[in-house]
Amino acid sequence: MGANKPTWVTGLPILGSVWLTGAIVDRVWFAVDRSIPGWDQADYLTGAMNYWRAFQTPDWFSQDWWTSLWMLSSKMPPLVYISTTPFLSLFGAGIEQSTLVNLLYSAILLTAVYGLGLRLFTVEVGLWAAGLCLLLPGLYKIRLDFLIDYPLVAMVTLSFWLLTLLVMEVETEGRLNFSSFARLLNPIDRPFIARSLARFFLLPIGFGIALGLTFLTKQPAIFFLLVPIVAFFFTSLRDRNWKKLIQLFLGLFVATTICLPWYRTNWLLILTAGKRATVDSAIAEGDPPLNTLAAWTFYLREIPILVSLPIFVVGLVGLVLYWKRSVVVGYWVWTNRRLQRVSDYGGLRARGYRQKTQRSWWHSVRWLLIFLIGAYLLCSLNVNKDDRYITPLLPVLTILLAQGLVLYPDRLRAFRWGAVGLSGILMVLNLLPLNIAPKLSSNRHPAVLGGDWHHANVIDEVIRALPYQRSTLGVLPSTVELNQHNLNYFGALRNFQVYGRQVGTRLKQVGQDARSLSWLVTKSGNQGAIRQPEAQTALGGAIAQSPDFRLQKTWSLPDNSVMKLYRRRVPFVQVQPSNQVCTWGCGPVRLEQVRVPNQAAPGKPMPVTYRWSGSWEQLRSGLVLLTWRAEKQKLNPQAARWLHDHAIGLGTLQPDSADKKAQFQVVERTAMLPPSEAQGSYTLEATYLNRETGETYSIAVPKIKVQIADTAPEIADVELDWVTQLRSLSTNLPKGLDALDPIFEQIGFINQFDPIQDYVTQAKQTLEFRLKQEPQNLEFFYALALANVLKRQLGGAIDTFQQVTRLDANNPNAHAYLAFVNLYDFRPQAAQAALKTAFALDPDLPELHALNAVAALMQGNVGQAWQEFQSFQKGE
Repeated sequence: MGANKPTWVTGLPILGSVWLTGAIVDRVWFAVDRSIPGWDQADYLTGAMNYWRAFQTPDWFSQDWWTSLWMLSSKMPPLVYISTTPFLSLFGAGIEQSTLVNLLYSAILLTAVYGLGLRLFTVEVGLWAAGLCLLLPGLYKIRLDFLIDYPLVAMVTLSFWLLTLLVMEVETEGRLNFSSFARLLNPIDRPFIARSLARFFLLPIGFGIALGLTFLTKQPAIFFLLVPIVAFFFTSLRDRNWKKLIQLFLGLFVATTICLPWYRTNWLLILTAGKRATVDSAIAEGDPPLNTLAAWTFYLREIPILVSLPIFVVGLVGLVLYWKRSVVVGYWVWTNRRLQRVSDYGGLRARGYRQKTQRSWWHSVRWLLIFLIGAYLLCSLNVNKDDRYITPLLPVLTILLAQGLVLYPDRLRAFRWGAVGLSGILMVLNLLPLNIAPKLSSNRHPAVLGGDWHHANVIDEVIRALPYQRSTLGVLPSTVELNQHNLNYFGALRNFQVYGRQVGTRLKQVGQDARSLSWLVTKSGNQGAIRQPEAQTALGGAIAQSPDFRLQKTWSLPDNSVMKLYRRRVPFVQVQPSNQVCTWGCGPVRLEQVRVPNQAAPGKPMPVTYRWSGSWEQLRSGLVLLTWRAEKQKLNPQAARWLHDHAIGLGTLQPDSADKKAQFQVVERTAMLPPSEAQGSYTLEATYLNRETGETYSIAVPKIKVQIADTAPEIADVELDWVTQLRSLSTNLPKGLDALDPIFEQIGFINQFDPIQDYVTQAKQTLEFRLKQEPQNLEFFYALALANVLKRQLGGAIDTFQQVTRLDANNPNAHAYLAFVNLYDFRPQAAQAALKTAFALDPDLPELHALNAVAALMQGNVGQAWQEFQSFQKGE
């Protein structure tokens, strides 16, 4: 091995030891810790479970499957979830099993840090930097949680390392010029061709893959990588280094290809969620505004703590006082069965050696400063401040600090090891499950030794009561230990049979919460992060006093509070097995009973009870198309009928919870909505539709009539089934923008009660069946269009809105909807064609100008986009 050419191989044994040490510490901590995942951790754990379930039955060649896969995580990129699925498959589902993925990201981080230190300085710097990464409070605090922040740190560092290799690649073959092309075109010079193509393509492609995966980890990666990429671009442009520019654009193309499918599917939700996650959160948390000094110095105060004060101070002092020692060449040799460092001072005698070496050292430092300063400024520009958001900056800063430690002369090595030793002691104190020196660090993350918060007991109680159904659990408290997210995660661990959702968040929704849920959890004492305490108090009081609910069970909690589980006395859906088994084939589903009031008022929800029986396979897969038809056919079309299509069991029957041939009885208690024009006597017609096979058949119905009259006695408030609510909401779509906010606000409420949004699938399938029979029904097309939009099936939404514009041709809002879904699908020309018709119908509609501005911007017409935007502002 050459004295002044240390290779990356020499440090691998130590690097592997560093990773193994960190892995042992982490797994011991997880073995001791018994804490409950908080809001974010539980939410991310559930996300990993969702992807793990999706990959159990993949359909690699189905576009719909890929779309549904990307939709599983609409706001947060899915790389961490996807990379966790192999660990869940190998080791089983659970918190400790999920956190094993951090070992993978630790390997990526340590390798990238070592590679950066080696490329910019020496092997010794790379190894020291990798070792320091284990001691940084800002890193081990997020490494010992299932958070996306630690994988983001690893992937940002990996991308920056590969970008650094691309920036500082040695031009051994000379720059890209005519002679290079001539040699490439010469088939005789094959070794040169292979070598040149490999050097030209491999590194930028590798950088592009890493960059694409980084943006599939978390969007804030842009804060850290934007400035170095822009600096590389302008430097290459200034130097007319076309090879570097081509490589950069190749890497960006590869990155875009990798991450575009997810962003293309979810871009609108990303934008809307981004505003809530930044501006709204910053206001709620009281973060300093950008026009104050505190906003720009926030992270300046946090970084020394995140790095560990001893390492930060000693490393900076080493850089300042001993930077001239960087001209000394150090390398590692393997002698006497151990790795030893050798320093070479002989080169100092050569003319120009000091200047050359110092210039190279400063070039490396400057490149790191470009990353650090750019990342700091862009992170400070984010109004939402949190020390987690700056952590991807720490590994690169660690390389500079490691260089400062290495520069100390041997006689002062006690400072180097003292800083590391003291930081190690602080780490142990921060991680021990003891209240030792809690004020030494704000980054304490002690293991929790005990305390059962009974999440699993709650889920078991619900499943024991309803073994064949999917249940939604309304959660009133929102503390770190007990909230909707961690109860939802424990439900996911039980085959996704119980979903936790926070309720009691809005005073105006308290009545709907109480009418819509069968299970609720309350807690005494501290309630945690509650936005509207008065709403939560009102709902809790209503449940405790309501005759419709009874207390199922109580548990004492470690904080000396009491958790209560309430259950609806008469459930909306009851599933009971029978002793019959269809040995030779299962017969059709039977409607055994229908119960309705003797009289009901038009235009108001009317309670109804259906009792179905049949095989589990038929019931579980069954949609029923129910038509209540007037006996007098002379009524106007709006009064002649109403629909009550839905899935049997209202879509709550749990898959694989019973044998397919076993016979069951399902009772549904719900409500339907007669039209406001309905009058007289109505009878029922029923059709069965298998949602999986498309099989249909008529269902015999009992003799039943319902009288609709204005004089009918008043009925207590009952909640409509979700499919009926969706269809009812869609009737307001023709009104345009003013109707959209109420529609989507109510849909947001419904999504709380049906967490998997199966009601949208039910509506879509039943409406498609109805439209085959009534292809000119505008109301059905509007409802189907809304269902397609909610499922983000853009092809279906565009086709449906095209039918809407055909049937509702004189409504400018219909054409505006068609334009919007085309824009969502990045089809600006098709959108402008729809907008042209809309402008002809109503040129004063402000939202048309907004849509036209987006369409113009997508086509690169900035001038037109600005004009349309100004017109939109004037028209508001």
